[in-house]
Amino acid sequence: MTAALAVRSFRRYLLGQLTSNIGTWMQRAAQDLLVLHITGHSGSAVGIVTALQFLPQTLFGLTGGVLADRYPKRRLLLLTQTAMAMQSLLLGLLTLTGAVNLLSVYALAFALGTATAVDSPARNAYICELVARESVATAVSLNSAQFNVARAVGPALAGLTVAALGTGPVFLMNAASYLAVLYGLITIRTEDPAGQDRPRPGRARLPEAFRHIASTPQLLLPISLIAFVGTFGLNFQVTIALMAITAFHTGAAAFGYLSAAYALGSLIGALYGAARGKPPTARRLISTTIVFGALEAAQGLMPGYDTFLVLLIPTGFAAVTVTTTANALTQLHAGPGLRGRVMSVYFLVLLGGTPVGAPLVGLLSDTLGARSTLILGGAVSASSALALSASIPGRTRRPSRLVEAPAPSSAPGSRAPGPVQPVRRRRP
Repeated sequence: MTAALAVRSFRRYLLGQLTSNIGTWMQRAAQDLLVLHITGHSGSAVGIVTALQFLPQTLFGLTGGVLADRYPKRRLLLLTQTAMAMQSLLLGLLTLTGAVNLLSVYALAFALGTATAVDSPARNAYICELVARESVATAVSLNSAQFNVARAVGPALAGLTVAALGTGPVFLMNAASYLAVLYGLITIRTEDPAGQDRPRPGRARLPEAFRHIASTPQLLLPISLIAFVGTFGLNFQVTIALMAITAFHTGAAAFGYLSAAYALGSLIGALYGAARGKPPTARRLISTTIVFGALEAAQGLMPGYDTFLVLLIPTGFAAVTVTTTANALTQLHAGPGLRGRVMSVYFLVLLGGTPVGAPLVGLLSDTLGARSTLILGGAVSASSALALSASIPGRTRRPSRLVEAPAPSSAPGSRAPGPVQPVRRRRP
């Protein structure tokens, strides 16, 4: 942790992201509560607005990866973060003036998702330009820690703010929070003496990334597994709201406490992963996914609000361990010239499945109750981990070789990537 935090640019990046993400989680919580208020507690409407927010990841996420490998990531992030701030400002003004309706919330959720689809691969790949390779896993865990601090603080603040002032001020506070991340990006200076992460205009093509993933089991396993977990297991932004409102019949403040409990567990998991300092392994990814699935299914069986809240803490711990391990494995084994595109595929399967999973969660909740959505999500997550651990490693029982990215090197003025370190294959 000390080595990563000693890098000034990474510290500025981390603090800017923390401030902005607190505002973002406040908006997400307030947006769900606004939709429930407008529609009279419709779980399907909450699922639809969540799906619209993540649908652009399916449509434009891969394009975001190409742009991240083709243009300077910092410049791209300045544009996407500004677009997000404008979306929050408009939603806040519409709400305060009483002009907001369900259609406008849908449209602005889709607009936010579009900016995020371009932003996510560049933002995550940018971490590798801020720290040394040996600090990447720790930096990913610290980035996850700030994300989960925001997820703990944001919904709790949103619940209290909505109870006192309404949803409009929450959206305006989020718009203001983007000033911190924009300041951080403007003042960051990266050092890349080898030039291995510099963009190569005109040479970033998607088929190279797909071939690289298919031929690298260390990438294929986490990306395949996270597709199932992201689609069916990680829908807590919907399920927590549904459980708070429809199962326990509580209000905005109680919803905020549930979200904070889940995020507290996630924060503990992220800090534990960063302090542990051990490189991620496929075995850890498989085992923690099975544990996460069992805990999520158990959530659906909790009889009351208090037991549900307490169990959210270890569930959050397991969930963040799954995502940070998968993220770090993907970043470490992606070729330098392909990292943006590989991360766009990772986020496509992590978030791109939400347009399927979120409406399914809402529909299942309306039909069978909110508890059934948690049981189904946990069962799918655990069973997919078992199935993939038995299939993908079977293709890799060969002597270890170098994981080498097909980075382009023939473009005028381009430099060859740095030396590739040998990676031993591990069975989970």
